[in-house]
Amino acid sequence: MALIQHRFDALRTHLATLETGEHNGRITVSPKNTEEVAALTRYASEQKLTIEILGAGTKREMGHAADADILLYMTKLAGVVAHSWQDLTATVSAGTPWVTMQRALAQHHQYVALDPLWPETATVGGIIATNDSGALRLKYGSLRDLIIGMTIVLADGTIAKSGGKVVKNVAGYDLHKLMTGAFGTLGVITEVNFRLHPLPAETRIWTATSSAAEPLGDLMMMVLDSQLSTQAMQLRAHINGYALDVQLATLPEVLTLQGERLNDLAQHASSKTNGTFEVSQTSDPKVFTAREDLFTEAGVVIKATMLPSSIALLSSEAVQLGGTAVTQATGIMFARFNEDTAAAAISALQASIRATGDGSLTVLRSAHTAGSPWGDIAADPLTREIKRQFDPHHILNPGRFLGGI
Repeated sequence: MALIQHRFDALRTHLATLETGEHNGRITVSPKNTEEVAALTRYASEQKLTIEILGAGTKREMGHAADADILLYMTKLAGVVAHSWQDLTATVSAGTPWVTMQRALAQHHQYVALDPLWPETATVGGIIATNDSGALRLKYGSLRDLIIGMTIVLADGTIAKSGGKVVKNVAGYDLHKLMTGAFGTLGVITEVNFRLHPLPAETRIWTATSSAAEPLGDLMMMVLDSQLSTQAMQLRAHINGYALDVQLATLPEVLTLQGERLNDLAQHASSKTNGTFEVSQTSDPKVFTAREDLFTEAGVVIKATMLPSSIALLSSEAVQLGGTAVTQATGIMFARFNEDTAAAAISALQASIRATGDGSLTVLRSAHTAGSPWGDIAADPLTREIKRQFDPHHILNPGRFLGGI
């Protein structure tokens, strides 16, 4: 405790303008701008103090826990810094809640076309650090496709800017792509430049239900290969049955015609597989937040990637292994298993993913399951060298990422 108190006093003296405190024996710091973040990381690097970076904490349990001396809270770096609605771009502070940003952009009928977990509380920086995206990825791409620039504070206090504020920008390195999904281990994100999209004129959701996954898998592949204005699509898998949700986005008069075409495809898929299912239109947009429901109950939650052609097969296997799954049409599955059967289920699912083609599996939440949350994904020499170059003293989110990086 004497050492902690000494460090706390020294930090408070050295960084007198920062808002500091203490939580469970650790120093807490809440900077208000990029310069204060830089001052903190510079001091921490000199003193060999480690830092855990926090937004709202919605994804703190993902990956390894970071055991750090300082808790860096980013929530005071909040707000839309600039919105160039004519250019469809915006600059946003990393501590901004996702929904707050979207509401501000919606005033000009624009948005960042991404649907992350817990948008009401999750911050921009945390979403980027964990590379979170939802079913909208099918049409608009991932975070790396939507970010055009970023302001980053490196471990030694250097303030770096990557990309720019316009979509067609070829200046500098794409450091923002490297920071996306790095779990805060390479730098502290303070501002992000997004490319925006117009809000859809109208969206409608159709859901096809079946007692088997195979016919819905065939329908999914038909929709992917069609000319429908598909914005999002997912397959929900449960012991009680399966459901394919398709969201179309276009003009109202076109949606009616496309809904009829979707029904034709469903009939064709049903006859092709000798399966039977019903297609109905729903007005509840919350079906596309189904993956959040996986976290509401106890158990192990995993994220797996796979080929779209393998979604039906692996969704069916997840149910047979005692799980519940939600899989986006891009081949990203979220599934929950009971804690006592999770280890065996995960091992079997990993083997099936390898057998069906390219893919991976990580554990997003687990109370007791032994082993790395990153499964059999290893930190290769290049990844370790990148970490060494950006953070040679391992002060940023130490041990959080794969391989203990």
